[in-house]
Amino acid sequence: MMIDINDIKNGMTIILDGQIYQIVDFLHVKPGKGSAFMKMKLKNLRAGTTLDKTLNTNIKIEKANITKKTMSYLYSTNDEFVFMDMNTYDQVSLTKKQIEEESKFLKENLEVEVVYFGDELLGLNLPEKIDYVVTSTTDAVKGNTSTNALKDAELENGLVVKVPLFINNNDEIIVSTKDGKYVSRK
Repeated sequence: MMIDINDIKNGMTIILDGQIYQIVDFLHVKPGKGSAFMKMKLKNLRAGTTLDKTLNTNIKIEKANITKKTMSYLYSTNDEFVFMDMNTYDQVSLTKKQIEEESKFLKENLEVEVVYFGDELLGLNLPEKIDYVVTSTTDAVKGNTSTNALKDAELENGLVVKVPLFINNNDEIIVSTKDGKYVSRK
């Protein structure tokens, strides 16, 4: 389906030069002289790379029909991550290359959206925030509270995040998947 470039939105998926891109950010520029143009930051859903692209506003682009299925993360072996559809019990695998950034947030039984373009498996979308149990953390140093002091904490999936000094072992915390930072205690 062709759409006018002025109708794009963040998060929309498009086909450009035979590749499937997700629009990360865009800016409509109307200079004093000349015609308007659209500056876009695009994420290639097949390769995982980002691209900056500038296009005239008088063109049409093809919208990619992406489908999403909610699946549960099961386990990983070597460079493959296995997910299961909880309704049909079908299992699919994604490679480390396909979900390089997302893989560090995975934990058993985490529900994610697996993204398809037709029958092609592209990647996954994580929840915005995920709950984790702190497996190990260092003790707070007395007197080290003059500023917003943080310490390292290792989570149940091996991820290490900076947390406030009051977080202890076995505490449940919430971590943002956007930037990998501590959000709050659960």
